[in-house]
Amino acid sequence: MEKTVSRKVLNVLQGKKESVSPVWVMRQAGRYLPEYRETRRKAGGFLDLCYTPELAVEVTLQPIRRFGFDASILFSDILVIPHAMGRDVRFEEGRGPLVDPISELEIDAFVGSNGDWEALAPTLRPVLEAVSGIRSALPDETTLLGFCGAPWTVATYMIAGHSTSDQAPARLFAHRFPDRMEALLGVLAERSADYLIRQLQAGADAVQIFDSWSGVLDPQGFEALCVRPVRRIVDRVRAAMPDARIIGFPKGAAWQYADYAAKTGVDAVGLDWTVPLSQAREWQKSVPVQGNLDPTRLVAGDRALDEGVDRILEALGDGPHIFNLGHGITPDTPVAHVERMLKRIRG
Repeated sequence: MEKTVSRKVLNVLQGKKESVSPVWVMRQAGRYLPEYRETRRKAGGFLDLCYTPELAVEVTLQPIRRFGFDASILFSDILVIPHAMGRDVRFEEGRGPLVDPISELEIDAFVGSNGDWEALAPTLRPVLEAVSGIRSALPDETTLLGFCGAPWTVATYMIAGHSTSDQAPARLFAHRFPDRMEALLGVLAERSADYLIRQLQAGADAVQIFDSWSGVLDPQGFEALCVRPVRRIVDRVRAAMPDARIIGFPKGAAWQYADYAAKTGVDAVGLDWTVPLSQAREWQKSVPVQGNLDPTRLVAGDRALDEGVDRILEALGDGPHIFNLGHGITPDTPVAHVERMLKRIRG
């Protein structure tokens, strides 16, 4: 008789409530772990780490071995999509990701040369090999998450060439060249959907769409630049895989979270730490929620951490909830504080 495996995070994404909120944290395979830093040194460049399946598998598994999180997320980066689409992408210590900026005059050629998945497949094949390797190596009960960057967030890096405080270059681009921005977001949505479909086919149980810069948009921009492209991804993924489970994370969306969930069709929403828990509890009546501990509470530890964990569990623990941070874990986070958080959550 085939063994039935219950994956708690996947259960919540299906609308079920777990007696104890399952937990994982964004960027859980990262620089706060000494074993990650050692593997990173062996890899050389950051993209080399992303594109070497055995190393990507290793760093993805490291936080699972150490902490037993309920979900594991593929180790990669949102900018592998523009990199696979022919843009120069590099990561420099102390500066973060740098991208060859795209101008309005290049958009048509960029869209035309990336009209199907085959243009990206050779570059991204090692990532999909890593997905298969991770699923094979994970404990049966651990949910495996794939991911991509949302078109708007990826486009902000492509236009400015780097991160800025408010992504004004991309916002200005959208106002000046709305048709070109729509074309850019459209091709990013199509190829990102293809990428997620193949992650699911390779063994991912669910996927997350990261829109880290949605919070800089006005309401009209949020609808056009954030919601519509993500809906395009969701529709394309579901057309290929009707049972696909998808988490949307529009960081900084504030009061627009509920609209985002309804209009994009995602199965769950990740909440940043600024969302009032009373509001999150209302949204939880219609959609599972994920989050939303302030990452600095995890760095601080002690009472700040305990109180933050307790408030979230008190507000959201009675409904479909995945415990997570409100954004990624930071490199200065003590490992002992992660252990303390997990003990607090799991009792």
